[in-house]
Amino acid sequence: MNNLAAELNETIQKKNPFVFSLLSNLGQKIFFPKGILTQAAEAKEKAYKMNATIGIATEHGEPMHLKGVSEQLHLKPADVFPYAPPGGKMELRQEWKNKLIEDNCSLEEQDIHLPIVTHAITHGLSIVADLFCESHDKVIVPDKLWGNYKLTFETRRDAKFAYFPFFNENNQFNVNGLAETIEKSAEEKLIILLNFPNNPTGYTPTEEEATQLADVLRTQADAGKKLLVIVDDAYFGLFYENSMKESIFSKLVHIHPNVFAVKLDGATKEEFVWGLRVGFLTFPNLDRDVNEALEKKVLGIIRSTISSGAHPSQTIVLNALKHPSFQKEKTEKFNILLNRAKKVKDVLTKETKYHNQWNNYPFNSGYFMCLKLHHIHAEELRNHLLAQYGIGTIAINDSDLRIAFSCIEESEIKTLFDTIYQAAVELTK
Repeated sequence: MNNLAAELNETIQKKNPFVFSLLSNLGQKIFFPKGILTQAAEAKEKAYKMNATIGIATEHGEPMHLKGVSEQLHLKPADVFPYAPPGGKMELRQEWKNKLIEDNCSLEEQDIHLPIVTHAITHGLSIVADLFCESHDKVIVPDKLWGNYKLTFETRRDAKFAYFPFFNENNQFNVNGLAETIEKSAEEKLIILLNFPNNPTGYTPTEEEATQLADVLRTQADAGKKLLVIVDDAYFGLFYENSMKESIFSKLVHIHPNVFAVKLDGATKEEFVWGLRVGFLTFPNLDRDVNEALEKKVLGIIRSTISSGAHPSQTIVLNALKHPSFQKEKTEKFNILLNRAKKVKDVLTKETKYHNQWNNYPFNSGYFMCLKLHHIHAEELRNHLLAQYGIGTIAINDSDLRIAFSCIEESEIKTLFDTIYQAAVELTK
């Protein structure tokens, strides 16, 4: 094992044996090398005459660039063309930390480590999987989940999934189902993956359900389970009604010595900049040396995969966060999505004929809602809608059809569901 990795491991193991016990084999081996980037950072700070370290080209004291590129961006060359640090622009990291504290009133500054910039949330999930998920580790997930989790944890890291029903018999978040799945697991170390607002259902637990969920994890930790809880907050903030308004991470950040929560979120959906691919990975604040060691391991994973995130994207997100109309514009977009969600509920409630073909799962947040079909396979309906009506939907499994109302104009929602109904009737004749 590399000496730098051994030093990081020694620090974590000495000061937080629990966190060390969660690390995968790769997590133990990874480190951030004292190579070109470290030497270049030192030179940037101290070299006052000439700096011949980093692998970019300069001209007249600024990064060399093409006019055909720079005139499209309208940004300072220094904020676009050089490499961003592997952990992300420091000012952006601090701004996002400020945002997390502002958005989650239960969090205080000392609760969380400085967020690390990722290439959006999928990249963050991959980093966490590399760092903590070993072959055959058990990952507990609800049966309503984003399919990409399987690629990240099952395919890439050879984990095994254990499912619990997302909803209970009362159409509430199935806290007891989660508890039973943890209790039945023989493994001491368990990975729990939570995603609210949930993709595909568009459901976020109520405040009461969230408190119950936290109590379950505390109880299981008391019983000796070692829990890594990954919180995927991709759709954070899009809370329309009757749900908790903070991240579940806020309830878990320091809930028990045997619970280690990691928060993944991003500008991609929160700020409507999907293609910019800017996300964040946030650890709880532990011992300073432990946090620094974990950060260096994350930087080692970033350095060994994508090297660093896109600088222009980070600059644009940072400037947006500081823009005077930022919150006003976000509120305007939120209200558009809120009205679409209300329209969907209104249509589904008033059109009782739909109930012959489906029931809808509860939804109160996010981009999506799901139909539970009574008579036909979701894939059959999906194909029929495409072929006969030019309408795209997502078949989640045999009976569940996901509808992204986030990309349907409010005026078209009634037509959408009428057409889905018509297609379902045609297939049942």
